[in-house]
Amino acid sequence: MKLTQKLVLAKAKASDLESVKKLNCWGCNLTDISIFSQMVNIEVLALSANSISSLSPMAGCLSLCELYLRKNMIPSLSELCHLRPMTRLRVLCLAENPCCGTDPNRYRLSVLRCLPRLQKLDNQVVTEEELAMALVEGEAVTTPPESLKNQLPSNGLPDADVENDPQYYNMKETNKIREELGMKPLRREKFSSLSSPSTRETKPLLRKSHTLDAVLLLLRDLDEEELQVVHIAAQNRLQTFTVDSETFDSLQTVKSVEMQQ
Repeated sequence: MKLTQKLVLAKAKASDLESVKKLNCWGCNLTDISIFSQMVNIEVLALSANSISSLSPMAGCLSLCELYLRKNMIPSLSELCHLRPMTRLRVLCLAENPCCGTDPNRYRLSVLRCLPRLQKLDNQVVTEEELAMALVEGEAVTTPPESLKNQLPSNGLPDADVENDPQYYNMKETNKIREELGMKPLRREKFSSLSSPSTRETKPLLRKSHTLDAVLLLLRDLDEEELQVVHIAAQNRLQTFTVDSETFDSLQTVKSVEMQQ
């Protein structure tokens, strides 16, 4: 069933689509929600118990704060890429969709890594510790190749030249992280010129260096709440290194004692 303008206006008791801010279409057997491309001011949207499989029509609903999609037919978490630009989205219900899989913890951490601004997921409050864990353990939600191609213009450079350009790695890593945080990608001119194309041997080092550059660039755009999440994630990561270091020292001590014996 297609969601039509007539049905929307009747349910919302509104005179036009742009004035609709809240809409409840629970259990309407909807499959086509393309009309949301015209509803840019929607703030609260209930679409649970339908047959929706794609979230692409919602990509322009940047005012959306609450979205209820329980019991639909969303096949993959990749559909969440359409929600990333929604910086005001704080409540999401996605339970009982095929994309949830069989591992609740893995699903939850992956969703929170993709949409770290959420305050409540599936009626459960999101904690700062959970967000920090999601950044480390959650799986990255992939974006369709066509979208990535549009986000990373090559400025006319052949594909091979772009892939060998160290500036490309800096831009690619930065935009990848910005995308996961629901931020707009930076254009190529935002990045300063770097050295000449790297050799095969130096590429891994360049990638690691530019990952750090990307993180530092992102810090400028984060607010206090988001910086706190990054801080917790960094502390957890440092604790891992500390444990690994202590384990190594213990093994070295045991080995030394055995050699003396």
